[in-house]
Amino acid sequence: MININGNYYQNPTFPANGYQNDMPKNSNNYQNDFMQNQSPMPSSPPGNLSVMQEVTSEQSYIENILRLNKGKRVNAHFTYPDSGEWKNKIYSGIIEEAGKDHLVMSDPTTGNWYLLRMIYLDYVEFMEKINYSHNYSEKTF
Repeated sequence: MININGNYYQNPTFPANGYQNDMPKNSNNYQNDFMQNQSPMPSSPPGNLSVMQEVTSEQSYIENILRLNKGKRVNAHFTYPDSGEWKNKIYSGIIEEAGKDHLVMSDPTTGNWYLLRMIYLDYVEFMEKINYSHNYSEKTF
């Protein structure tokens, strides 16, 4: 039996060939070896950073620009190449959230919310000035 995190586990036995797990019988150092190879945790979780601090420490990616402009009205142009019905679609609404692979928008006129995949995003039209931050400057256009 192996002691992992205070729990005891039995090595599995496979009846077809009588194979027993290759883990050495004396595996007391397994947890210590594992912990030594782990990178240290950051001093504060990313959720505690303001949007500006989070974005300025990263490169100028589209999702970062969209995060800086949360709450602004936009037209997001999408192309769905495999769809005959929705080949090109424009979503009008307010930016609620943005991630590496998705955009969340709400449409106050209809009450609809959209979770959209960034892979299909062509471009975004802003109905007002945009906030843009690059590593060395902070600008409003």
